[in-house]
Amino acid sequence: MTSKHTPGSVIGVDIGTSSTKGILLDLAGRVLHSVVLEHDVSRPRPGHVEMDGAIWWNEFVEIARELGEVSALTQQPIVSVGVSGMGPCLLLGDEAGTPLRPAILYGVDTRSVVQIERLTAELGNDAIVERCGSALSSQAVGPKLAWVADNEPGVFAAARHLFMPASWLVWNLTGEYTLDHHSASQCTPLYDTAALEWHRPWADALRGAVELPRLAWAGEQAGVITDAAAEFTGLPAGVPVTIGTIDAWTEAVSVDAHHPGDLMLMYGTTLFLINTSPTRVTHPSLWGTVGLAPGTWNFAAGMATSGAITSWMRSLFGEADYAELVAEAAAEPAGSRGLLMLPYFAGERTPLADPDARGVILGLTVEHKRGALYRAALEATAFGIRHNIDEMRAAGAVIDRIVAVGGGTQGTLWPQIVSDVTGLSQQLPTLTIGASFGAARLAAELVDADASGWNTAGIELLPRPENRVVYDELYRHFLALYPATRDTAHALAALQRASAD
Repeated sequence: MTSKHTPGSVIGVDIGTSSTKGILLDLAGRVLHSVVLEHDVSRPRPGHVEMDGAIWWNEFVEIARELGEVSALTQQPIVSVGVSGMGPCLLLGDEAGTPLRPAILYGVDTRSVVQIERLTAELGNDAIVERCGSALSSQAVGPKLAWVADNEPGVFAAARHLFMPASWLVWNLTGEYTLDHHSASQCTPLYDTAALEWHRPWADALRGAVELPRLAWAGEQAGVITDAAAEFTGLPAGVPVTIGTIDAWTEAVSVDAHHPGDLMLMYGTTLFLINTSPTRVTHPSLWGTVGLAPGTWNFAAGMATSGAITSWMRSLFGEADYAELVAEAAAEPAGSRGLLMLPYFAGERTPLADPDARGVILGLTVEHKRGALYRAALEATAFGIRHNIDEMRAAGAVIDRIVAVGGGTQGTLWPQIVSDVTGLSQQLPTLTIGASFGAARLAAELVDADASGWNTAGIELLPRPENRVVYDELYRHFLALYPATRDTAHALAALQRASAD
């Protein structure tokens, strides 16, 4: 095992929705340097959310060069590289791996409604859930692939490779065409979560001429940096690179919250929950996936918007200072003086699986100020979290420990509201760097470094019982509000699509 006192460093790079983050750690887990490069997604039509795959590689190269320079200055040679990225995404490449179109992003992209309905009818919802762990939804890769076949036949005919951000970086760094088992398990209905392999009958019916990547586990070695990649990035040739996986799972690694009984709660632009189980789990309204490591499975859940709503509100308020908005929201009482919001501003992933769900703000009066609106947005995401946790527990999930991660944990107001709404305590780690840290940790473990003591828990937030009554009442109204407004929301979503044509 590599000693924490051995000179050397590892790199972790994560491709996120709004930025690419890179970190350089020594083998004791100390941060030597970090880099953040911001970017935007493309929204060419309502429901379409894309990103140019070239952005992923170009930003990796820029980050790697900067981290490599720091490595040289600190005399900590880079010994391993870890990669991570948002997902599941669909980036199609030609014979040489060159992208044929922008990547179609994960569940925030809701274009494949028709394909979801068609494939569900053809294969059977119960059969899909039983084999794949999850029903088809906007999160799944299979319907996105079918959308390309239906709407861009020229692209589909030329496609030979299927990438996600982490595997795209691996391809460019090592020349290896691989995908980790967890990411593959979100390619529903292409992958069998019981057999731990591609389900060829369904995959062959959907993939056209696309060659399915070799499968491995996230922390395994994909290959080593090639001479060509070394020239581009400045990284040493021959350095090993991890297989990598989807960012939420890498973030769970960053805080060691990927063991049976753990629930990782990730606060970000979107919101994600991962519960780890030692046995295979399935649920029609959640995502039953393969875990990060052999012998684990997950219930996963995701909200299409969370921090994105607060960003939207900030823009409406003239780019107001976040600290001011948080302070005003903290001054408001629990329940935001009778405001209730549905946070479905970009449809909703779990447990609704409804791309045409829409945001609702109910109870507004001229007496409400922006602090109440901002708090209502935070409370809306907390109600969505409680809804997902209730579904997990009803399906038999065991939740022994909740670890909160992501940008939303940099202040305590939002996670405290979540603890108050759910009645559950949360551990906040010492470091909130995120998936890039987790990718670096996997890179360290790849070269046998001891990462067991990295990033221990910092503080614990306990639910405040004085807020329980008001939040229980509002939660009942929250659950009733979606079915009461669903038909109108769907009609409005149709009008929105029509107005964009």
